[in-house]
Amino acid sequence: MKRCLFIDRDGTLILEAPPTYQLDSFDKLTFYPKVFEFLGKIAKELDYELVMPTNQDGLGTATFPEDTFWPLHNFVIKSLENEGIKFEEVLIDKTYPHENAPTRKPGTGMFTKYINNPEYDLANSFVIGDRITDMQLAKNLGCKGIWMVEDPTLGAAEIQDQVALLREETVVLESTDWQKIYEFLKLGLRRVNHDRNTNETQIHVELNLDGTGKANIHTGLGFFDHMLDQIARHGSMDLTVIAKGDLHIDEHHTIEDTGIALGEAFGKALADKRGIERYGFALPMDEAEAKVLIDFGGRNWIVWNALFKRERIGEMPTEMFFHFFKSFSDAAKCNLNIECHGDNEHHKIEAIFKAFAKAIRMAVKRDPMKNYLPSTKGVL
Repeated sequence: MKRCLFIDRDGTLILEAPPTYQLDSFDKLTFYPKVFEFLGKIAKELDYELVMPTNQDGLGTATFPEDTFWPLHNFVIKSLENEGIKFEEVLIDKTYPHENAPTRKPGTGMFTKYINNPEYDLANSFVIGDRITDMQLAKNLGCKGIWMVEDPTLGAAEIQDQVALLREETVVLESTDWQKIYEFLKLGLRRVNHDRNTNETQIHVELNLDGTGKANIHTGLGFFDHMLDQIARHGSMDLTVIAKGDLHIDEHHTIEDTGIALGEAFGKALADKRGIERYGFALPMDEAEAKVLIDFGGRNWIVWNALFKRERIGEMPTEMFFHFFKSFSDAAKCNLNIECHGDNEHHKIEAIFKAFAKAIRMAVKRDPMKNYLPSTKGVL
């Protein structure tokens, strides 16, 4: 199946020219910074079909005659082609007036070739644009959005809820830097939804390794929720964990299966592990000192050097701390070496979880210029 990049022309490939925003003369033409270099890399290195959808309101009318549009447009297309950037299709909507026109973005009237077509993988395609209508188009097509937005507030209060929803559901990157767009597309998304269901527990995990630290944790165990929140916050990943377990018996199955489900989610998100640092380590907290070493090397092993004097912290038995990390290590197929010293039991385990998060952050970091497997074996 073919993946597409639906790339708006004005405001993404070439800079818009206020106050009319109509690029109808060569003196208004300026290409977007870095577009030739990094869109060229995208065209050469990645397997996306390039499509250019563009609204050109009133094209062909007296105020926007076609003889002022085509010479400039053809120059843009030829300039891009000279750098190896070939658009398979250019879709131009010129309806005027355009209110509710099905062919005007965010309407999908120009995209019938791609919708419900088994040749195209829209779920893994992207719309790249500078306006909210581009992101609405992405949602309508079932794509993801890359928003080259200059103003993150986007004005009117009445659209803020809509903007917030698009950012949550559709927009995966906000950047006006073509280098960052290239790096993002080359490295790919590391988001997974994962469920683990048994007769004892039902665990739902949503993980974005390249998130911002947002957490939505509900396990029924307050202290455990607090520790999992540390993983998201200090690991700079977005993490949802919804666990429903047999807490009327005890905490064991819920904690164990959460560790397994989280490890399985990491395994899926890391995929072939190309470009990752692989190793991580870290961290002190007040009088407590925690060291967590991690290696996402494809083999599970755990070394645990941490003793707790209290039987429980909150609702969580301290014997389950080791069991959680052992379950994670087994499921994620990683090495874990955990050591901690200190006086305050709460500080000690929180330091471990924070160090665990920081170690993960180091280990999963990627470099798009070194997109190879970090192993001499050729497999991880």
